[in-house]
Amino acid sequence: MADPARTAPAPTPLLSGRVLRHLGRTPPTAATPAGPTAVPPSGSARAPGSVRPPGPHPARPTGSPKLLVQLRRALRLRHYSRRTEESYVRWVRRFVVYHRMRHPMELGDAEISDFLTDLAVRRGVSASTQNQALGALLFLYRDVFGRKVAWLDGMVHAKRGGRLPVVLTANEVRAILAHVEGESWLVAVLLYGAGLRLLEALQLRVKDVDFERHEIRLRAGKGGKDRVTVLPAVVCRALESHLEAVRRLHQQDLKHGGGSVVLPGALDRKLPGAAKEWAWQWVFPASRRYVDPETKEERRHHLHETVVQRAFHAALKASGVSKRATCHTLRHSFATQLLESGADIRTVQELLGHKDVRTTMIYTHVLNRGGLGVRSPADLLGATPGPRAP
Repeated sequence: MADPARTAPAPTPLLSGRVLRHLGRTPPTAATPAGPTAVPPSGSARAPGSVRPPGPHPARPTGSPKLLVQLRRALRLRHYSRRTEESYVRWVRRFVVYHRMRHPMELGDAEISDFLTDLAVRRGVSASTQNQALGALLFLYRDVFGRKVAWLDGMVHAKRGGRLPVVLTANEVRAILAHVEGESWLVAVLLYGAGLRLLEALQLRVKDVDFERHEIRLRAGKGGKDRVTVLPAVVCRALESHLEAVRRLHQQDLKHGGGSVVLPGALDRKLPGAAKEWAWQWVFPASRRYVDPETKEERRHHLHETVVQRAFHAALKASGVSKRATCHTLRHSFATQLLESGADIRTVQELLGHKDVRTTMIYTHVLNRGGLGVRSPADLLGATPGPRAP
């Protein structure tokens, strides 16, 4: 007969209620008291990783905010974008779960290296994904905990591939845009004609579009930088008609007690009432309103990016263009075709908002001149007979 002590399943690892509360989760209720020093019932096996290693651990101040609350506060204090904030929060959550819910203050360089190595070796993530996780953990330890992280010598780095961007020709762009309609068409033309990123186009305010100077002013773009780019003349008339319809929608919202939008930074306190002014309204507003959970105001957000992405994907299939293109491909095509037409690379750098000209140099490798800008020797043969039949 089998020994009951050997066949009994191992108990669930005992999680510290303090750790769970720091993560914003509710500690489980159990008969056995949970905690880092709790002892499981006699005769049962302890699951691996359920006990902290011996020795003193850094003391955490009592009554301190939850871990993720501290992380969000530090990110907002340094004016990180909301997308970066959500990305860093996800990586910190995964880091804690990977180490069996131990608090990051109890972990060190070896545990960080182990987590990042697992991403590269077992999960096979790309180099950019691994670097994003590393950036989140470095921010957590350096800026939230105030601890220095030594160089991670034992970490296995994901290999970075040298991929070239996909570029569409002018005829291919024309074929795709022929199957896009409405607001999505306007956004797509701005991506291709002004070199905008998708979110940059969707977050445009009415005041950012200058029809007389044919300019688009981008505020706090990627990296928090402002820049000016060109407004395509081909889209001006359609964009003006679109803004007339948006203005009528805004006036209806005002009559119903709405008409407010989110303002950047602390402008809602510096400029009371600006959230309802026409100049601050979105160029591409969403079709539905929402109630802000903090202010209880009825507001309207900008158009969601998935609306344009789905419209572009459907148009790509309908056009028959056999390239793996996305909305961002239009921005790549903008830069490449400007360089092909003889534009200075520094000018293209400014229009795209690149910090380093080496980022813009990638488009010189995909110019429409054949591989590396040379002419194939086969083209010098002139007319040649076709292949012989076997």
